[in-house]
Amino acid sequence: MPSQLEGAMDTLIRVFHHYSGKEGDKYKLNKGELKQLLNSELTDFLACQKDPQLVDKIMQDLDINRDNEVDFNEFVVLVAALTVACNDFFEEQMRKKGE
Repeated sequence: MPSQLEGAMDTLIRVFHHYSGKEGDKYKLNKGELKQLLNSELTDFLACQKDPQLVDKIMQDLDINRDNEVDFNEFVVLVAALTVACNDFFEEQMRKKGE
């Protein structure tokens, strides 16, 4: 039986490949696939954003090699950054409760 962390890693891989296989290179997300992934998997995050260019900005930030696609390594950068931001928010809320 896999650990929680192994399960989380498996989920990341499966989610990425669920969306990456729809068009073009099956191992990369094009802009449309990235948008679909963000809309489906990070609904609450996107709902809080007011910028209509958000997906374009995320794509530009993630696409380190400038091939107009996001590979798994680039995708993990997004997940890690969002996870750190969520943890920072959680810690700040816990500090406020402790005061």
